[in-house]
Amino acid sequence: MSQYADLLRLPLRHAGKVRELYTVVDDEGAERILMVATDNISAFDHVLSTPIPDKGAILTQLSLWWFDQLADLVDNHVVSTDVPEAVAGRATLVEALDMVEVECVARGYLTGSGWVEYQASRTVCGVPLPEGLRDGDQLPEPIFTPAIKAPLGEHDENVDFATIAGLHGEELAAVLRDLTLTIYARAREIAAARGIILADTKFEFGRRPDGTLVLADEVLTPDSSRFWDAAAWVPGESLPSFDKQYVRDWLAKDSGWDRASDTPPPPLPADVVAATRDRYLEAYRRLTGRAFAPRS
Repeated sequence: MSQYADLLRLPLRHAGKVRELYTVVDDEGAERILMVATDNISAFDHVLSTPIPDKGAILTQLSLWWFDQLADLVDNHVVSTDVPEAVAGRATLVEALDMVEVECVARGYLTGSGWVEYQASRTVCGVPLPEGLRDGDQLPEPIFTPAIKAPLGEHDENVDFATIAGLHGEELAAVLRDLTLTIYARAREIAAARGIILADTKFEFGRRPDGTLVLADEVLTPDSSRFWDAAAWVPGESLPSFDKQYVRDWLAKDSGWDRASDTPPPPLPADVVAATRDRYLEAYRRLTGRAFAPRS
């Protein structure tokens, strides 16, 4: 369901969990996409009924900052930030690309679904790992753990490298892996200098008509990444995050909601909304070195 279609009066291409995509044709006749980030938040494959104020604008501005930091490593899809007034600050005009249907995940630390798999098999997406690791431990070296995107309401499927090579060819799979790990290394170094651990993150890539791979979608935000406070990080005990893990924890531990039921998640209480927003704002401030301005 679109939140901005009536305001923008543009052809709606897609309305996802948190973003809406509209078709725009520029003065030269080239097709572009207006990518709008809403304030929706998703968890456990549900879009929650309670938005997080300013979240879409925070993610958009943080992505733009990261695209600048990575510009020498990879092209990105941003064409312009000159967008309609109704979505100023939360939208960008981007290239219309042929998207590669792979979630390109880099992990430098063991946690989340990787930790679950490791406990069962001592591997993550087919990558063997040493014995004795704890939840939150740094891995010997970062690993590429791709996933295949699932339809709305379903969980993305973690797969091994061979699966991606089978779907997209060995050459493209290797390029995706190498580029993902190169970008992650740069981002992890930048975050570490600001007292933040970049535990894992996911990227999406698209291709231009000439075949050039381009970094697309959002990048290195609290929605697509796991950020921890380095000063408080204790593997196996404390993994204080700047991402939406706070919301997941509330839903799983304090809300009374049964994830196995057909009942949708409950609305978020005001204090959980405020605390979640504060975490997004703190991530933005710590990473960029400046306070968030809603219409910067």
